[in-house]
Amino acid sequence: MTFELDVNLSPVLAPLAWLVGRWEGAGVLGYPTIESAHFGQEIVCSHDGRPFLEWQSRSWLLDEAGEKLRPLAAELGFWRVLEDGEIELLLTHPSGIVEMYVGHRDPAKPVLNLRTDGVLRSPAAKEYNAGSRMYGLADSQLFWAMDMAAVGQGLQSHVSAQLKRVG
Repeated sequence: MTFELDVNLSPVLAPLAWLVGRWEGAGVLGYPTIESAHFGQEIVCSHDGRPFLEWQSRSWLLDEAGEKLRPLAAELGFWRVLEDGEIELLLTHPSGIVEMYVGHRDPAKPVLNLRTDGVLRSPAAKEYNAGSRMYGLADSQLFWAMDMAAVGQGLQSHVSAQLKRVG
């Protein structure tokens, strides 16, 4: 699968070019300590020509009819491709959590598998110890899933979504 590269995109970011854009969609969340629910999400992945991607995600809780109930989560961060080809995702959350993910991409297709290499929490943040994320592109849609270890629970499924490129 090939992707048309933005001429202003740093060549080092070619393995992540498929992430660039504005995405919207919905997903499902759940965890042993919270009730399962549906959410809406918007992701903006952009660049300014330097060798990193900027990442902004916001989500909101949806009611049974798919209408927005309230804001749910937000994250800001950066994607980087390291010299050895590893992928880094640095994320910060308004809940007092900062995560550093590292991982790899599948050279044959647009799929990224990442795991936390470091988690920092403010004293007021909920317990969160580790996470893993998978991002993939299929049929022009962005699919992603996250497992987490938090509040006394082991690493397990927490959230997943399917988004379409818009704009």
